[in-house]
Amino acid sequence: MKIIPDKDKCIGAGQCALIAADVFDQHDEDGRVMLLNPDPPHELLPQIEQAAAGCPALAITVQR
Repeated sequence: MKIIPDKDKCIGAGQCALIAADVFDQHDEDGRVMLLNPDPPHELLPQIEQAAAGCPALAITVQR
């Protein structure tokens, strides 16, 4: 799985960090998406996909 956060699209809503805190966080400076774990365990895939779907800016792409 490949997770691609787009910091240019990100509006800092923080949904990703709320849904999948083991994988996403927000930068302190601007609140934009930060990928904590580029190679998370496969068990987290449902949370990661939910975080991507819940992003209001559609700033997260998940490739299987």
